[in-house]
Amino acid sequence: MKIAVVGGGINGLSSAWQLALAGHQVTLFERDALMQATSSASSKLLHGGLRYLEQGEFRLVREALQERRWWLKKAPQLTRRLPILYPLYTHSRRARWQLKIGLWLYDTFAGRKGIGRHRWLTPQQALRCSPRLKPDGLLGAYLFFDGQMDDQKLGLWMAQQCRKAGATLLEHTPVQQLTADGRVLLSSGWQQFDRVVNVAGPWSQQLLQQSALPTQPLDLVRGSHLLLPPLCRYGHMLEVPGEARIVFVLPYQGNTLLGTTEVRQQLQQPIQCSDAERRYLLDVYNHYFNPAATADSILGDFAGVRPLLGGSSNASKASREYQLNWQGRLLTVSGGKWTTARALGKNVAVQVTQSVSKG
Repeated sequence: MKIAVVGGGINGLSSAWQLALAGHQVTLFERDALMQATSSASSKLLHGGLRYLEQGEFRLVREALQERRWWLKKAPQLTRRLPILYPLYTHSRRARWQLKIGLWLYDTFAGRKGIGRHRWLTPQQALRCSPRLKPDGLLGAYLFFDGQMDDQKLGLWMAQQCRKAGATLLEHTPVQQLTADGRVLLSSGWQQFDRVVNVAGPWSQQLLQQSALPTQPLDLVRGSHLLLPPLCRYGHMLEVPGEARIVFVLPYQGNTLLGTTEVRQQLQQPIQCSDAERRYLLDVYNHYFNPAATADSILGDFAGVRPLLGGSSNASKASREYQLNWQGRLLTVSGGKWTTARALGKNVAVQVTQSVSKG
């Protein structure tokens, strides 16, 4: 079949790859350059999402842990195993037994594809790993492992796989409208396809709207990150004081990556880190580490908009699952997380193949 994929982020590329592997004639349309928006503004983690266990998203975590191993194995030049500390203090919201259960589930779901089992560190051991952690009230830390990657380069590696499989990738080719019968409007005019996959991330619903097609609820949430000077070779998963949220402090390319935030966003607003977000992230960092970081310590920042499934008043609790919705010959992909992009793409290929047999 002749299939159009709209969107050149990681989910669009993964979908195009799986559709091409299934034998379809695939053309991907990206309005800018590949991997330039949300997909290159992540926390650079390949992870199951330990915190999603609290929300009962067991299927998602299990799938993400299986996919984490796949990325680490298939692209070792762009990925690595990262040791992460979760320090516990007398003021921490989560008890040691709660974290123990979560980490046991994390290791269990990973199964034979695990990359290292968690263990408890005494305060002295934790401080040897991360000497700049504040020692007052430190009860110890859990050590566990996740994957780290260069999201843009790994996405461009996926683009190479698409081309090898025969997919055509067209950059700087915006799609203006879609129809439920498989037509795509470009600046050069209408093109007809057997199926169209709308996987434009935060812009997927806007594209439906300007095409006068029904939309699905989608929460747009801005996540901002700061780059700071190097801290240590261990990552840190930290509770935001007074909140249930988690922030990561990670070694990245010789510096430290600090993030993320979760702020509601409109597409017409500029996608950039605000002054309030900078203060928020620095406050979290300074709660745990000495010496304090200041605005002058910031080496850079970046922000991206994550499209989350709608329905949650709290962005932190919004699901990272994905949904596939058909309108005639048009399939729209909503939600999803970076680590599960390949699994999402496989699901898209299955749905498209099944749609043929259903007529």
